[in-house]
Amino acid sequence: MGLFSAILGNAGAVSQEELIKKYGQLLTDGEEIELGFKLLRDTFIFTNKRLILVDIQGLTGSKTEYKSITYKSISRFSIETAGTFDLDAELKIWISSEAQPSIKKQFNKSVNVYDVQKVLAHHVLK
Repeated sequence: MGLFSAILGNAGAVSQEELIKKYGQLLTDGEEIELGFKLLRDTFIFTNKRLILVDIQGLTGSKTEYKSITYKSISRFSIETAGTFDLDAELKIWISSEAQPSIKKQFNKSVNVYDVQKVLAHHVLK
């Protein structure tokens, strides 16, 4: 089911060690990775200071966009839990005053979407 979920675009948790090894050069002084998730080639990382979205582009994956979103620019977010027949949970994030969510990510059942919500709430509600 893991590969099938990845093909459908669902995210799976990535260890902090792996994220630090691969993306440590993106971190500022005093910044620490709290959670990270991978969607096929793309990754998104929750740090103690911001949300980092890593977008691998093109067929060869040689071009990468690193998008940094401060928690204070997140105006609201929602989670939708997985159901009996719906195998994935969904996270939506609105930036500033946008009417539609700027970011939508799906998680497979191996990811506790409540943990994701807890990290976001902790930082957004400061």
